[in-house]
Amino acid sequence: MRSCVACRTTKAKQELVRVVRLPEGRAQLDPRGRAPGRGAYLCRTQACLTLARKRRAVERALHVTIGPDDWAALKAGIL
Repeated sequence: MRSCVACRTTKAKQELVRVVRLPEGRAQLDPRGRAPGRGAYLCRTQACLTLARKRRAVERALHVTIGPDDWAALKAGIL
């Protein structure tokens, strides 16, 4: 069981998508959920992605700043 960093609901790991911090300081989707590094989980919904961006929840969880291009890539990968 994992919890979404945006809405804080607890779900099975397979129901959430993992965002991982890369060594160069960027955030990227981890579709398999097995990439090494610090990770954060999000629901696969537009609402949770918007809420996470508004609250800076993913950035706070990963200790990284996410730029507009990375947010667009996350949105494309989640939806």
